[in-house]
Amino acid sequence: MPSVMGLLEERERAARQRVEVLQAGLREAEAVLERFVIARETVGQVLAEPRCGREAAPAVVEARPAPVAGAVPGSVVPVWRDGLDASVLAPDYRRIMKALGGSGGEAMDCRQLAAALGLEPVPAKVEGVRSKAKRLAARGWLAENRPGMFSVVAGPGGGS
Repeated sequence: MPSVMGLLEERERAARQRVEVLQAGLREAEAVLERFVIARETVGQVLAEPRCGREAAPAVVEARPAPVAGAVPGSVVPVWRDGLDASVLAPDYRRIMKALGGSGGEAMDCRQLAAALGLEPVPAKVEGVRSKAKRLAARGWLAENRPGMFSVVAGPGGGS
């Protein structure tokens, strides 16, 4: 008959091995998570940078046609800075800026904003407007003083 101490040592050894296996799995999962965080942060930085053509090779710059005055649908929303106006934004974003600029400085929720844009205030349309308004707020074009209430910041879009 095995001793009690021998049985306890055997179970301790099995538990220690299981802990080592779980720790190895945790380290691997943490490494995967870290790679995703780095990738997301890098993409966010790249999308937030204004496209000035500084990184482009000279041959590519020479081959490009003259710059377009305004953005086209699908363009990246640049971070607002002095000297930028709403003309650099894609058409949907310009319409949001115009609707909020015409509200007399009053904040609007996304349902009101969708109606001001001539959209039906149904969930799908409201969520599309909310997504765009959140993106504008994250890039400094709009203020979100209370959750879901958007207004034009003093500088962008001719607010001051």
